[in-house]
Amino acid sequence: MSGAAKRVRLRALAKINLDLRVLSKRPDGFHEIRTVFQTISLADSIEIAFSPARKTSIELDQDVEIPGNLMVRAASVVLEAMGKTGRVMMKLRKQIPVGGGLGGGSSDAAAVLRALPVLAGRVVPTPLLVRLASALGSDVPFFLFGGKAVGIGRGTELFPLPDGKARSAVVVTPGIQVSTVAAYRDLGALLTPESSRQGQDGFSTAVWGNEGAMRNDFERVVFQQQPQLAAIKQRLAKAGAMPAMLSGSGSAVFGLFRSKEDARRACKSLGDTAQAVSLVSRQQYDAIWKRQLGR
Repeated sequence: MSGAAKRVRLRALAKINLDLRVLSKRPDGFHEIRTVFQTISLADSIEIAFSPARKTSIELDQDVEIPGNLMVRAASVVLEAMGKTGRVMMKLRKQIPVGGGLGGGSSDAAAVLRALPVLAGRVVPTPLLVRLASALGSDVPFFLFGGKAVGIGRGTELFPLPDGKARSAVVVTPGIQVSTVAAYRDLGALLTPESSRQGQDGFSTAVWGNEGAMRNDFERVVFQQQPQLAAIKQRLAKAGAMPAMLSGSGSAVFGLFRSKEDARRACKSLGDTAQAVSLVSRQQYDAIWKRQLGR
């Protein structure tokens, strides 16, 4: 990296889905969903350096090989949106497991969208950033804002929810690969107009604060294919988690606990694949980004 480059180090936080309903298929081929996103303290580490140049070059050093990493695409589209060219060098160190339903790739891409304009000395209006994020992936726009939010449509239409009380959580990542495409296909075969209506009604109940109504529709098919994940959910519930469920289409399973002590005990009983995390509010998320970007 040249001496003229501007650099920043970032933490790109993960998410869990506190509720997830899959409804009918849309004309564009995606499924209509209803979900509640929540950022958590688990995070990837990212370094980005930018220096102006006549031509754009983008390099990514990653410790885990991720084909089609969204960070490179994010850097390209935001530079184009700013009308800037330059050399972008990025280093990614993964802590968020790949393919766990925790949004690591989406969060990394959103981090690039937020950081590069600052390094380039440009301001990109929020509506444009959201459009760029939506084109990259369904979860990416959420990571521009963080905290707790409802996502509808493809998950890109976002509405903030009040942050609840501070909670501790345990995330279990057993390393099982779950295909999101296959999960949507198998779940789609089970959907009916009546089940979609019931799912939408149940989601409204859950959003209004009824934790007992929270659910993840993907569990219907993913737990049949991977009984080990259902067993992890049962162990979390037995340890006192309320609720305990799959995140996204898996394979991560999480549980919310009343105290850090309860979460630590659950971690100990679940072994090396479990880790204790905290829920990160929107205010905390915003403070993290202001601190990281120096403004």
